[in-house]
Amino acid sequence: MEGTKKQTIMTQLPPGGKITLMTFAGNHRYLTWAGCVLSGISAVVALFPYLCMWNVIKEVVLRWQSGLDGSRLTGFGWMAVASALLSMLIYFAALMCTHLSAFRTARNMKTAALHHLTLLPVGYFKKEGSGKLRRIIDDGAGLTETYLAHQLPDLAGAMVTPVAVLVLLLVFDWRFGLISLIPMALGVLCLSCMMGPGLAESMKQYQNALEDMNNEAVEYVRGIPVVKTFQQSVFSFKRFHDSILRYRDWAVNYAASLRIPMCAYTVSINGVFAVLIPAGILLAGDAAAGASYTTVVLDLVFYILFTPICASMMNKIMWTSENTMIANDAMKRILAIMEEKPLPEPEHPKMPKDYTITFENVTFSYGRESSPAVDRVSLRVPEGTTAAIVGPSGGGKTTLVSLIPRFFDADSGKVAIGGADVREIGSTELMKLVSFVFQDCRLFKDTLLNNIRAARPDATEEEVLKALKAARCEDIIEKMPRGLHTVVGREGTYLSGGEVQRIALARAILKDAPIVLLDEATAFADPDNEHLIQQAFESLVKGKTVIMIAHRLSTICHADQIYVMENGRVAEQGNHESLLEQNGLYAKMWQNYQTSVEWKVGGKDE
Repeated sequence: MEGTKKQTIMTQLPPGGKITLMTFAGNHRYLTWAGCVLSGISAVVALFPYLCMWNVIKEVVLRWQSGLDGSRLTGFGWMAVASALLSMLIYFAALMCTHLSAFRTARNMKTAALHHLTLLPVGYFKKEGSGKLRRIIDDGAGLTETYLAHQLPDLAGAMVTPVAVLVLLLVFDWRFGLISLIPMALGVLCLSCMMGPGLAESMKQYQNALEDMNNEAVEYVRGIPVVKTFQQSVFSFKRFHDSILRYRDWAVNYAASLRIPMCAYTVSINGVFAVLIPAGILLAGDAAAGASYTTVVLDLVFYILFTPICASMMNKIMWTSENTMIANDAMKRILAIMEEKPLPEPEHPKMPKDYTITFENVTFSYGRESSPAVDRVSLRVPEGTTAAIVGPSGGGKTTLVSLIPRFFDADSGKVAIGGADVREIGSTELMKLVSFVFQDCRLFKDTLLNNIRAARPDATEEEVLKALKAARCEDIIEKMPRGLHTVVGREGTYLSGGEVQRIALARAILKDAPIVLLDEATAFADPDNEHLIQQAFESLVKGKTVIMIAHRLSTICHADQIYVMENGRVAEQGNHESLLEQNGLYAKMWQNYQTSVEWKVGGKDE
């Protein structure tokens, strides 16, 4: 309960409030800092085995003639083993700390984002796409978890190691130390070319490309039934195909742009021997015979043992720095979701006088640069009547209806229920007033009972059964192995598109809202299901204010009023007979519909 309160507070931070990964970590952030400190200590302790190895070599070189002291060699060996084990134990403790913090941070981040999503209007989800939002939240939380659990402590260790390495390189022989730093300096220069300010933008473009491809992939998978029905190829889904090509082009171009600096970087950090060994030969040649010569050789051996650590250290800094940018970008995308503003709630909510729906000079567009999807529309649907909205695809039908339950807010004009602007009705009360059945209905992976109870959680099992019967779902219940308690949806009992739409109608009937919005409710129904759905409509719309969108004109012939929309405007209005007499757009649509109905496989009847 306490954690939920914290997340609610997070989602309500003022615009100036700065949110970081540590904000989501809460009190667990101290574990993150402790893990980073322990990782740094582990990195320093991990250098001791190399010192022990060098001391063993030194002991052998200096004392092989006078006699080796086995106890000293054994002591150095045990010190190497002990320091290696100690380094691993400290690193293990560091990862335990960072993992505990990372798991809590990822959970809090996902909880906060999902909580905020519940406050956003439905139109936001239609605009952004479920695939994109799912990837941002799931993958974003996963990336930050990996970063905090592994990469951040590794980065802390990688940042501490250069200080210790620099001290060691200069203490033994400053000449060898400076020579060893030359390849590292070149590597840093190449690294800065790859990881400058442009890398953050490249990582952003990379994530954008992945999000677009993921979003289009989700939509493509959902449309596979259409592909199979009409024998279309993948190229029928041009947006998905184009998103794959855009990702391919970006990845290839980005890899090509880093080819030269990456090769130069790899050669630099691994080419230390190319300068170290010649320098050692020259310095050894200049040294006098005896102890000085031996010292130079031993120092050279130390640097030969030690400098490979520099290459490993540089690689770790490179990869963890890149992962830092990726994690930061993932967090920014989650924060972008949380910065989306919910539709404003009225300070003094109004209640509608009745259930008449009116549009007064309403205009709405999906973006500043896009043309209006709804353009200065005015119409009125009296309480208890049925209005149908028809017209060509892209005419603004669904957008217009979406303004009633505030999936979006109109840019200008007024949408009202019973004289009250929908923006002045509390969102909870507005949702109680409206039931809707969409073209693409969804079922949760849950029991049939709970799927229908989503409309009214306090409904009894008898009330649910009554709604199912009113929606003509008796045949669905009969084939369920456990009746109402059968799990449906993903990985559950499969239902056809028409059956799912009848379940959605049962939800709407159970809710019993005074306003019903139907958007292509028979779109995926076969003739048998369509007949049952039409019967269910009679139970659903009785005494209600109904607005229905339909392409099958036979379903709206008896509507009290029909509005024909084209290019975002109401082109014609009237009942079925009067619109046919006008001989306009509706008459042409009706004629085309009649022709399609009469068409038989293999041609028309003779």
